[in-house]
Amino acid sequence: MSNALARPAPISVEDYLEGETRSEIKHEYLDGEVVAMGGASARHGLVVTSLGLAIGPHARRKGCQLFIADMKVRVEHTGQTYFYYPDIVLACAPDDRETYYRRSPCLLVEVLSPSTERIDRREKLFAYQAIPSLREYLLVDPDKRSVEIYRFGDPVRHETCAEGAFRLDCLDTEITLDEVYADAEAP
Repeated sequence: MSNALARPAPISVEDYLEGETRSEIKHEYLDGEVVAMGGASARHGLVVTSLGLAIGPHARRKGCQLFIADMKVRVEHTGQTYFYYPDIVLACAPDDRETYYRRSPCLLVEVLSPSTERIDRREKLFAYQAIPSLREYLLVDPDKRSVEIYRFGDPVRHETCAEGAFRLDCLDTEITLDEVYADAEAP
């Protein structure tokens, strides 16, 4: 007899998606395993909102859809399926219009928190690289002016912006750190 804890039976993609429509809390899906998501701090929310407001006019001009906090991204990798809830999803492909998720984002953003930073930097960075349409992945520090940009291509490039502005190739525009942190910094 084994002392190992039995793993629950995997949940199907269909059951997960149906369950999310009835749940009061969000869950990410890791190839059959469902993981509840925690809440965010006020600074986290203010940074997400400010960045979304800065990106919004550029997204609209390009005919893209911008989602803040509530749109899942579906990742297929080596026969496994994952659903994540990035803080910001920018989807520009006109044929990527599922009701509850996007498959082909061009930009994903995660605002870091102590409970998710390791996952955002490792697991999600690795998983998001499997999305062929993804051009940029941003990691935003809510407590200090710092935006990390992963630019996907051959090779993957990593940049850090701690002053001024950073370029979003996906939207052919620049966003300033003043815009990102406008509401999160003390007056």
